[in-house]
Amino acid sequence: MLEFLQGAAYGLFLTCPPWCLVGLVNPRLALPIEHPQRWRVLVRYGAVLPFISLLMWLTSLWGGFGPSLWGWLAGLVAIAVELPLERRWRRWRTRRQQRRFEAARRRERARAEAGVVELDPSRPPVGADEIVQALCRVKGELLGVERPELASRVDRLHGRYRHVNEVLESRFEPGELAFERARSLVEQVSLGAVDDFDAMVDRAKGIRGMDVDYVRSRLAKDAVRLSAEETEALRRRLALIEETEIALRRLAARNEAALTALDDAAVTLSRVVTGRPKAALGAERACDELRRFIEGAERYGQRQQPHSSD
Repeated sequence: MLEFLQGAAYGLFLTCPPWCLVGLVNPRLALPIEHPQRWRVLVRYGAVLPFISLLMWLTSLWGGFGPSLWGWLAGLVAIAVELPLERRWRRWRTRRQQRRFEAARRRERARAEAGVVELDPSRPPVGADEIVQALCRVKGELLGVERPELASRVDRLHGRYRHVNEVLESRFEPGELAFERARSLVEQVSLGAVDDFDAMVDRAKGIRGMDVDYVRSRLAKDAVRLSAEETEALRRRLALIEETEIALRRLAARNEAALTALDDAAVTLSRVVTGRPKAALGAERACDELRRFIEGAERYGQRQQPHSSD
């Protein structure tokens, strides 16, 4: 066995220079990767394989010096046999990764079609864009401030966002003017909803740890024993909690308006028959509805600025 190993080491070492020259002329002949480069040829045949042959030779010296003919021949043909085998292995691994990726996308699509569009904040969906990633972030933050009822709204928005994009892609080709305009408005509506979720997180952080039931029970049961200062402090705390909850409900109402706007756009776009003159009119109507919602949301935000700054 050691004689065979020693002969293979000699044969492998002698074939490295010819393969290196072939690879420098045409890297595809000497490398099994998709995008071969000459520096990889130098690393493979100038360093890696010579080092492997050196290790084989040093290991075989335990049996003395005496390389076998069969080992010599095996070393000479080792690279010629290994290259096609490695190419097949790499292609098989690439196909397996693609199958896993497609299976994951099919599972996510099936969950969305079944109405289950729950986002995992720590693991965004495969191929998620910046809006979906932002939704994952805000959902994690809402769960972090112990507001799961608000976090569920993120899943609803994610489902609407995916649905309207699927309808848009089924009706128009990417690059068309109608597609780009509608996609841009959908993104603006979704980004506005993400801003509302960020505002919810900020408001919820302000009252995190405040127990409204405890405050109300103290005011109801211990009102006689409380001092005037403590009573005023508890009432002030209760007022802060109620004001924050009112603000959260207003933001939730804006979120519902965004969902309605996305639903209206999806329904309008689904009625569009591409290839006919009315297709552009249908897309324009969807864009107008989204634009009106954006303008209304901006006016609403301007009205709320003085109140929020108090």
